[in-house]
Amino acid sequence: MKSYTDFLSWLRQQSGTIMIGQDSSPQEYPSLEELALSGAGAPTELADQIARFLGLKRFSFAELAACPPLTAGFSARFLREARIYPFLLDNHPALATADPWDMASVKAAELTLGRPPLCVLATADDIALALSEQVNSVTADPAARETTGTDIELLRDLASGAPVVRALDELFETALEARATDLHIEPFRHELVVRMRVDGVLRPLAAPPQSMAQALISRIKILASLNIAERRLPQDGSARLRIGARDIDMRIATMPTAHGESAAIRLLSGDTKLVDITRIGLGAHDEAQLRTFLALPHGMIIITGPTGSGKTTTLAAALSLLNQPSRKILTIEDPIEYEIAGINQSQVKPAIGLTFAQALRAFVRQDPDVIMIGEIRDPETAHIAVHAALTGHLVLTTLHTETAAAAIARLADMGVEPFLLQSTLRGLVAQRLVRILCESCKKHTQIDEARLHREPRLREIGLRPHDRICEPVGCIRCGGTGYKGRTGIFEVLDVNADIRRAIRANADLEHIEAPARQAGMTTMNEDALAKCRAGITSVDEILRLTTVR
Repeated sequence: MKSYTDFLSWLRQQSGTIMIGQDSSPQEYPSLEELALSGAGAPTELADQIARFLGLKRFSFAELAACPPLTAGFSARFLREARIYPFLLDNHPALATADPWDMASVKAAELTLGRPPLCVLATADDIALALSEQVNSVTADPAARETTGTDIELLRDLASGAPVVRALDELFETALEARATDLHIEPFRHELVVRMRVDGVLRPLAAPPQSMAQALISRIKILASLNIAERRLPQDGSARLRIGARDIDMRIATMPTAHGESAAIRLLSGDTKLVDITRIGLGAHDEAQLRTFLALPHGMIIITGPTGSGKTTTLAAALSLLNQPSRKILTIEDPIEYEIAGINQSQVKPAIGLTFAQALRAFVRQDPDVIMIGEIRDPETAHIAVHAALTGHLVLTTLHTETAAAAIARLADMGVEPFLLQSTLRGLVAQRLVRILCESCKKHTQIDEARLHREPRLREIGLRPHDRICEPVGCIRCGGTGYKGRTGIFEVLDVNADIRRAIRANADLEHIEAPARQAGMTTMNEDALAKCRAGITSVDEILRLTTVR
């Protein structure tokens, strides 16, 4: 076979890019990896040139995947490191290699196969993908088979390989560039689907090949220190990566599905610039009301809303306002999304028994002034939080309810007595996040009778004929969506004397909201409509996120 130095000389004549003097020693010759990085061509182009020079057949990943594999007698690590893939071609053993001059690997494959294989050329990436396809076919039904050491070894090798690392890094970079908060990797029968959540709405992303699915999930598990051998149960973990010039914290959750494991990755930037209380979307009256709550020496303030409604950001903004040397502030969160200097923040760790309730018991012995609980999830946490507020602490927390007043009923359902609620509750804030119209392309329009007739819900949310609003259009600055960024819509309920009497009397939500409205509370619908008329958001966003009450 023609030597590697002959190839370099031939390549120099072909392209003029590889400069090797006549007196160069073998140690000065670039390796194939160095050759690819030197500008001699893309990996596929370089493989084409090697195949042409040596007269070898050139195989793509699709061609390799279509042939029966002969990997059974080989070590997964050996195949990965040697960059070879044995397979059956026309009833004869064949060997795809990225380096045809690596005769030691070819000889080792010959010994395992029992006869000389037919050598063909493929790129290292295509060989890695072919090996990944083997993992997928072997573990097609994770719940139905035991995981062997060879499977795990192969998965770990593939997950650490350049194609998988590069593919995952590209997904992260794309998501961060688009300001995504979540990345979802979901395998289906015939494709791998990748989506990112931008401004609260999922968008599809160009996905890696389906054959890379298991290796991608394994890579994600390795980053989060999860068990790559366990594919039958959900797992949760976290990781920190440096992507570009940014350090990104990630909260990772995997879930077994019919066609493999899916992964949901929350991207947490930890950017404390986002937690200024003047920038979260509060109106002047609501902001003044919230500042009044936070100035109180003790009691409970609850932020309510569904998952993804910005409750944690509002809590972080409140803590930033309270964060002074004269106050000791303790938080228990799951996860810690914003790191704020001067505040003692703790992470929930259920695996070792550190729950919200357990942390709260320890907090009251730390002599804090302010306690923040990421979420009240159970009656035990609710009771401890209420008693912490009774004993002189200012307690900030969140609940999953639709409205501010509904938080009272939710705590009552958890077994908190009405007399305790009336004594501890100081303020309730309900919120949602609406998308902000792109300033570069939003279109001004006027509501007319014809549109109100076509869309009766517009009248229900308070729009009238001749109201001027803005609508999304889409441009290059907003990625064609018509929106860029999000802001909050709020309702802030002050627990005044009338509402305390209603709580003591076990009044329903209507009789709690009525005195709050009389005292000047603006509902989320009204706040959203004001932002719509101001050209901040659109009617579609109001209809998507709020209900008429």
